[in-house]
Amino acid sequence: MVRREEQFGTPAVALGGAPFDLPRNRFSNAVDRVIVRAGDAASWLWPLLVAVVVLQVVLRYGFGRGSIMLEEIQWHVYAIGFMIGLSYGANADRHVRVDVIAERWSARTRAWIELAGLVAFMLPFVVVIFGAGIPYAKAAWDFSEVSAAPGGLPFRWVPKSFISIAAALLTLSAIARLSRYLTLLFGFPRPLAGDGSR
Repeated sequence: MVRREEQFGTPAVALGGAPFDLPRNRFSNAVDRVIVRAGDAASWLWPLLVAVVVLQVVLRYGFGRGSIMLEEIQWHVYAIGFMIGLSYGANADRHVRVDVIAERWSARTRAWIELAGLVAFMLPFVVVIFGAGIPYAKAAWDFSEVSAAPGGLPFRWVPKSFISIAAALLTLSAIARLSRYLTLLFGFPRPLAGDGSR
C-alpha cells in the first residue's frame, strides 16, 4: 500500500521504459499537502453534484416541476469542482499532454523543457487569471450580484471568487513543480533525504 505522503506529485511517467520521477523537497511537499487537501475537499462536490442532478431530473420529469435554483446550483458546483481540480491535476501531473516526442528525451532534457514551459506559459497565464479574477469577484460583491433568472441564486460573488482561489492554487502547484525541476537540475532546493527519485 502506498503511503499518502508518497503520493504527493510523484507520478512516474514512462520515458523510454524508465520512470521520470522528480525529486521532492520540503517546499514542494508542503505545497503538495495543501493542493491534495484542497483536491480532496473538492472531490466531495461530485457526489453533491450527482445528487442535485438526480433531484432536478426527478422533480422535472416525475413531478413536472423544474427549478432554476437547482439548475444554477449544478453549474456552480461543477465550476468550483472543476477549477479546484485543475491544481490537483497539475500537481499530480495528470493533465493532458503529448509524450510521443518527450518519451525519447533524457530526464534532464525533459526537465529543462518543462521548466521553460512553466515559466513562459503556465505561470504568466495563472497570474493574469488571478489578477483578473479579483476585481471580477469584487464587483459581484459590491453590487450584491444575483442571478438574472427568476428564482435563481443570490451571492454570485461566491463562485466568482473561486476563479482567483483556483488560480492561486494552480500558481502554488506550478511553483512547487518548478522547485522540483530545479532540484533535479541543480540540486537546489535540496532533495529530501532518502528520496529515490532520479
